[in-house]
Amino acid sequence: MFIETAPTPNPQSLKFLPGQAVLGGDALGMDFPTPETAKVSPLATALYDVDGVTGVYLGADFVTVTKDASVEWHDVKPALLGTIADYLAAGIPVVDPSALAADNPGGDLDDYEGEDREVVEQIVELLDTRVRPAVAQDGGDIVFHRFVPGDGIVYLTMRGSCAGCPSSTMTLKAGIENLLKHYVPEVTSVEAVG
Repeated sequence: MFIETAPTPNPQSLKFLPGQAVLGGDALGMDFPTPETAKVSPLATALYDVDGVTGVYLGADFVTVTKDASVEWHDVKPALLGTIADYLAAGIPVVDPSALAADNPGGDLDDYEGEDREVVEQIVELLDTRVRPAVAQDGGDIVFHRFVPGDGIVYLTMRGSCAGCPSSTMTLKAGIENLLKHYVPEVTSVEAVG
């Protein structure tokens, strides 16, 4: 199996593109920021077994791995490639199916009514159609967390290579905030949720 790699804006994260589904389908992606959170994913758990790995993100058709700054990519990349190839070639489920169904880091539209719900629907649609595909290209994801009516603040969760990326604040403020403010006048600010 040939797995392509691609750099991300975060120098400590690398995107692995196996040329086939990882989570597949309409899966939003799953973030495993610690070994404890990875227990529902045999693949993420195995990737954490590689010395220096500090984060794993599984996308629909990619895997993003974040490493400690004290480790060089040339030291860990062969083990990561081998682990990903072994799991995908063997057809082993990369995530427990019940965990995949339960992973919902974002806010719930049912928390909003009337005009507020319409605003949130616009925000989510813009994020899903214009922002998430671009962020996925960089090996990450961004998920709507909540909107505070009246204040106009949108809270988003950064995942994958975007979590902890040096340019994530600029992406939020210069990119996403400007986009949302342009299309949704009720939005005044965008903030990251850790």
